[in-house]
Amino acid sequence: MKTIKLMTLMLLGFGLLTTAQAQETLTLKEALNYALKNSESVRKAYLNIEGGKYETAEIRAQALPQLNATGTLTDNLLLQKSPLPGEIVGKPGETILVAFGQKWNSAIQVQASQQLFNQSVFTGLKAAKAGEEYYKLNADLSEENILQQVATAYYQVLVTREQIAVIDSNLKSLQTTQNIIGTQYQNGLAKKIDVDRVKVSITNLNNQRTELLNAVTQQENALKFYMGMPINHEIVLPKVELNKISEDAVAVADSVNTSFLTQFKVINKQKELLQFQKKAYQAEYFPRLSFNAAYGYSGISQKFDLYGGSNSTARWFDASSIGLTLNIPIFDGFARRSRVNKADVELRKLNEDIRNTRQSLNLAYSNAKIQIRNSVNTISSQEENMRLAQEIYNSTQNNYKNGLASLTDLLDAENSLTKAQNSYTEALLNYKLAEIQLIKSNGNIKSLLN
Repeated sequence: MKTIKLMTLMLLGFGLLTTAQAQETLTLKEALNYALKNSESVRKAYLNIEGGKYETAEIRAQALPQLNATGTLTDNLLLQKSPLPGEIVGKPGETILVAFGQKWNSAIQVQASQQLFNQSVFTGLKAAKAGEEYYKLNADLSEENILQQVATAYYQVLVTREQIAVIDSNLKSLQTTQNIIGTQYQNGLAKKIDVDRVKVSITNLNNQRTELLNAVTQQENALKFYMGMPINHEIVLPKVELNKISEDAVAVADSVNTSFLTQFKVINKQKELLQFQKKAYQAEYFPRLSFNAAYGYSGISQKFDLYGGSNSTARWFDASSIGLTLNIPIFDGFARRSRVNKADVELRKLNEDIRNTRQSLNLAYSNAKIQIRNSVNTISSQEENMRLAQEIYNSTQNNYKNGLASLTDLLDAENSLTKAQNSYTEALLNYKLAEIQLIKSNGNIKSLLN
């Protein structure tokens, strides 16, 4: 029996040790760096960069020499016969059929070609290089987006935990009041309804606490999802000063230069790619000139002894050629013109997207700037409101102990204090979210990594 108890304690201790080791304390900076290394969207963006390099290499290959070799072996089961006049064999007036060729044929040929002038290939090379830059900008944008998502989720968890701490503090005060009311009720100095009202208030707070605990679990799961961390991985977020106001965030410029923002650079690069696409279609009007060379070695025989060595009856001979191929497009039913016009329409549509993107970026910056200032004012007023609510609660609690205030007054004061504290923490969250949005709108979201 003692052995079983000892083993149980050892297993329990091992489980606690494993749980403790699985937990990880995660600062905001550590969370952001983890996300950059493990986020699926960021990793995928860098795979696109790698794929873009191969696309460039594929297009570059069209400008390099092309070399191909072919080998054939043919068994002419029935040789093609050709009609000939009988005069050639002493049968005038007749037509004879003569089979030409040998039953077995084999050939090996090597062909080489080199583009000398192909405007489509040259344009494609420039487009491929721009494509690589586009993928790099997309990777930067993916990083910025994931940093914003992780920072937002991180602060949501912290603020929800602050709200839980507020409820815990109020629960402690109410439980003290419950003990006092319970003693008074037992001594006939309080009514049953007073005991029930305090119990209802405690139950309501416990329900709020349960909801917040569930919310913080969901928020932590969202945070881990954005980071690319396994959901079952336990994390601990250290306590931070949420009420610290950044002067840089308050004293912001009236406008932002959208041209330096990654999102704007991405859409401008899309425009450049569409321009190359249009040029590629226009290049189809140009002639194409290429150099060609070929060398072949062929063998024929009536028997299958083409590769029979010295005793073979086969005869082998070679041939070679070089030349230039000029392809001049003349008329294709206006297909090229249609492709050029279609590309032009796509460019005009993208110009509208660029205009809309500039507007949306300015809007995001303006809204974040307004929200920052509103949040700063709200934090200041809510902080004062919370201080007054705390003073009122302390005074009411003291008066209640001395019989100068009713239980209703005490519960109302406690409820007002809870609302003031929650409003304050909510104002802190709104400030942090606006601060993150402002930093993102400024194009400085990566400063959170410092």
